[in-house]
Amino acid sequence: MEKISSLKHLFVTVFLSNFAFNVVTPAITDITMDAICPSQDKCSLAIYLSGFQQAIMGLGSMLMMPLIGNLSDVYGRKTLLTIPVTLLIFPSVIMAYRRTTNYFYAYYVMRTLTGMLSDTGIQCISIAYAADCMSEENRASAIATVAGVGSAAFLCSNFVVRFLSTAQIFLVSSISSSAALLYMTMFLKDNIKNNYDALNQSILANHQSDHSEGTTFHQIINLLNTSTTLLLATFISILYGLGEGGIQSPFLYFLRARFQYNKDNFSILMLICYGGATFSQLILLPKLARIIREETILSLALIAGFSNMLIDSIAWAAWVPYVVAALFPMFFFLAKPALQSIVSKQVGSNEQGIAQGCLFGVGSFANILSPFIFSPLTDLFLSERAPFDYPGFSMLCIGLAWLIAIIPSMMISWFGTTYNSRHKIRDVLC
Repeated sequence: MEKISSLKHLFVTVFLSNFAFNVVTPAITDITMDAICPSQDKCSLAIYLSGFQQAIMGLGSMLMMPLIGNLSDVYGRKTLLTIPVTLLIFPSVIMAYRRTTNYFYAYYVMRTLTGMLSDTGIQCISIAYAADCMSEENRASAIATVAGVGSAAFLCSNFVVRFLSTAQIFLVSSISSSAALLYMTMFLKDNIKNNYDALNQSILANHQSDHSEGTTFHQIINLLNTSTTLLLATFISILYGLGEGGIQSPFLYFLRARFQYNKDNFSILMLICYGGATFSQLILLPKLARIIREETILSLALIAGFSNMLIDSIAWAAWVPYVVAALFPMFFFLAKPALQSIVSKQVGSNEQGIAQGCLFGVGSFANILSPFIFSPLTDLFLSERAPFDYPGFSMLCIGLAWLIAIIPSMMISWFGTTYNSRHKIRDVLC
């Protein structure tokens, strides 16, 4: 149970599904621009459409993650993991068939709907699955390995995409997502046994039926009431998600407008970035976790994230983002696994789904806010309407979100021992 190798089938499923999702990322900016604003380097409509999509997916994830995490505690991780992996297939199939403007909008709608579950659902349930199999001492390594496998998938997908045409990219994505579903159906075992008796399930069912409209918010509130550490982790998740949402679309459009980056440039940048992230998550974090606490790792990672965006915001040449990507993301990408490990230690083994689901739900709430802040800000400072000459000002603001998150991360170190007197989420919920 304690060996990370026991999670090999989970790792394969995570790799294939993340490969399918990430292989389209370098190309989607160019595809969006070509469909909406052909032959243009700047397009406000493309920025706002991407921001709107991100906000809708964030809203859906915020509502669904606590629920799907809770259900995975009761009905098993594999059963619930099947849903987002299956939904991942459909958007790529549309674009693999045809890439005209009408089909792009069909893809846009399908991607928005399925992304509510597939984007964060796979990661959320996979982390809960890994936490189930590990003791508290080894959870940081297990969670970091899951994250590292996802980063490795990103790395491989961005290497492969350089040799594929646009049509082939979506075909490969469709094949990989289908393979992930087939593999997990055949080999992944459900490691959750229903430890709740019929009475507890009946109480839970009654609770959900009586409070169906407020279930998500009720679960999040109950999670926050369990300990000071969880409350602080929630603040960090909001600030982290706020910045993370800013680099999903606005950062890419900033690079395109500022340095005329295209699909190949994005691919190279992501190869550099996720190469370091894969190394740090698979090798560095498991070793660091034996020496220093996750709280310290979290604070250092957030400092690295701020430094990354500060330099990008004042980048004076097209090569600067490449150098920055080689230095800072290696450490910044340790933030999320460290935070997830901290949260996993606040709850019991049969509460990992709801705990991680609420954490992802809160992060998704920040992703709703992020496009409304950074998309207009990016558009403003890239235009002639900018109040002062600082095209990368929105990138600096992204970094400031992570800088502010250092405060609650340091407070976790002060209150980190509160989990010994924690309440059980299930007891509060039921």
